[in-house]
Amino acid sequence: MSAGFRRRLLGGDRLIGTLLSLPSPELAEIAADAGFDWLFLDMEHGALDAGDVLRMVQAVREPCACLVRIPENREMWVKKALDTGAAGLIVPHINSADEAARTVHWAKYPPEGGRSVGFSRANRYGARFQENVETANAETVVVAQVEHIDGVRAIDAILGVPGLDAVFIGPYDLSASLGKPGRIQDADVREAIRVVASACAGRKVPVGIFAAALPAAVKAVEDGYTLVCAGIDIGLYARAAAEMARGTQAK
Repeated sequence: MSAGFRRRLLGGDRLIGTLLSLPSPELAEIAADAGFDWLFLDMEHGALDAGDVLRMVQAVREPCACLVRIPENREMWVKKALDTGAAGLIVPHINSADEAARTVHWAKYPPEGGRSVGFSRANRYGARFQENVETANAETVVVAQVEHIDGVRAIDAILGVPGLDAVFIGPYDLSASLGKPGRIQDADVREAIRVVASACAGRKVPVGIFAAALPAAVKAVEDGYTLVCAGIDIGLYARAAAEMARGTQAK
């Protein structure tokens, strides 16, 4: 676990990450060494299982932190992700305060929550068990992903949940929930994004967003987002591979 990442997040530091969907500790290590502040390990749409996440977290050195997007908002996935020693969670499809509160409950040890206790990499397989249970609540990051119009409508209630550290906007699923899949520049989609970002700013809650390419990531930073996910491994590789192929074939 990256002990200082939650402090940086809550302090408003600009944190730039990238999304990893392929089960590769080597890619995680390369991305961390490239200078990203954090890595978005995607169990929802990516080809990652719990063992893959464990090995990718093991490959990443501080100060880079790993946030795991779990497949769904269930206790089993919360504890499996946190047991790897990841810095925290991104929980998809949070559409209500009750859903956000359940996640926080499962992510925090008693008495603040109901996180299950067991020996795992997070506590060095039991060797640092007591230290982990005494410090994890203050260090574990809980991020609610708002990616449906229902979540937009409930954003004020979601932001009122104690223990929720940040909101991450998923523009593509949000566009789909508005009947405009992929049309993230549509006026209705941009307005929904604005509503969430504005509510977070008003409550001083860090807000993040996914940006598929560099120009969108730069704009997100300029717009005040502090938890920015810039690109995805398969997209970065596809663009670099195509550029290399075109460049060499042209000679």
